[in-house]
Amino acid sequence: MDTDFDSILNVSAVPQDDRTAAFIAESRNNRNRCYEMSGQMTEKVAAEAQAFQKYLDVQSRFDRYTANNALLIMAQKPEAEKIGDYGYWKDKGVYVKRQERRNPILIMEPGKEYERDDGSIGTYYNAKKVYDVSQTTMDKKIQPPSEEIPDKQLLRALVSSPPAAIVTAEPDQMPEGRGAFFEPEENCIYVRKGMDAQEIFKCLTPELALAGFADGERDYDRSGDMFHAYCASYMLCKKYGIDTQDFRFDNAPEFFEGMEPQEVRAELSKARNAVNKISSRMAKVLEQEHSQNRQPERAEQDRPLQPPGEWQRKEQKQGSQAYPAGQAQQYARGEAR
Repeated sequence: MDTDFDSILNVSAVPQDDRTAAFIAESRNNRNRCYEMSGQMTEKVAAEAQAFQKYLDVQSRFDRYTANNALLIMAQKPEAEKIGDYGYWKDKGVYVKRQERRNPILIMEPGKEYERDDGSIGTYYNAKKVYDVSQTTMDKKIQPPSEEIPDKQLLRALVSSPPAAIVTAEPDQMPEGRGAFFEPEENCIYVRKGMDAQEIFKCLTPELALAGFADGERDYDRSGDMFHAYCASYMLCKKYGIDTQDFRFDNAPEFFEGMEPQEVRAELSKARNAVNKISSRMAKVLEQEHSQNRQPERAEQDRPLQPPGEWQRKEQKQGSQAYPAGQAQQYARGEAR
C-alpha cells in the first residue's frame, strides 16, 4: 500500500473568488472616495460663506445624520430630501431606478471597533450606498403632502422638556433688542411677551441651544457658543418652515480661519448635535399630538354623517416676521473668535 502522502500536502493557495475580491476592492475605493470628498467639502464649507449656508441647508434636512455624512450628501446630491439603502426602499414598496443604481450616494457608517497601539479604542468606518427618493420609482405625485404644523402645536413642541425654565417677561424687562435671553445663573430663559409665533421660534431656538450647551453650569460663558447657537437656530427654522431670510453667514470663514479639517468638522458637529437634541424632543411631542388627533378621526368614521360644514378645520396662519431689531447682529458678532 502506498503510504507516501507528502506530495499530497504540497498545495498552492486558492485565489479568492473574483467577485469577493472585486467587492473588497470596491469597498476600499468607496471608503477612500468618502475621505477625499469629506476633506474637500470641509475645506470649501470653512472657506466660503455661501457653501457653509448650503451645508446648513443639507444638515437641516438630515439632522439625524452626522456632520461628516451631511458633507458627503452635499458633495454628491445637495438637493436630496430623503435617503435610504436599496433594502430600505424595497421595504417601502418602491425600487431604485435601474439607471440610478450606478449613482449611489456614499455615506460612512461605523463598523467594528479595534484597539490602537496606545490602548485606546477606535472604530472602523465603511462606505454605504444610499439613494435619494428622486432616484426611486416613488412618484412624488403620489407621496402624501407634508402637513403644515399649526403655530401653537409647533411652539408646544419647541418648549417641551427644555434644558432650562422658560418664563415670559415684559418688554421693558428684557435686554435691548432681545426677544429671548438665557440666564445661566438662574438656568432660565426669559421670553419677551407679545411676539408672534415666528418671532418666538427664531428668538427662542438659539437660547435653547445655549441652555443645552450650559448643561446647568451657573458660570457658563455664552460668548464661545454664540455662533453654534445661531447656526442651530437657522437649521431648526429651515427644518420647520420658519422664514430664514434675515440670517447671514458672511463671517463664517472668519470663525473657521486657521482650523484643521478635523477641527472644522468638530465645530459643525456641535451645532448639529444641538439641533438634533431640540428636534428629537419636538418630534416626540408632534408625534404624540398627531396620534391623538387621528383617534377622533377614526372614531368619526363609525358615526353617522354630520351636516355639511359642521366639522371644518381651522387654518393656522404663519407670519413671516424677522428677528427683533438687532438680535441677528448680536448673534453674528459672536462669530469672531
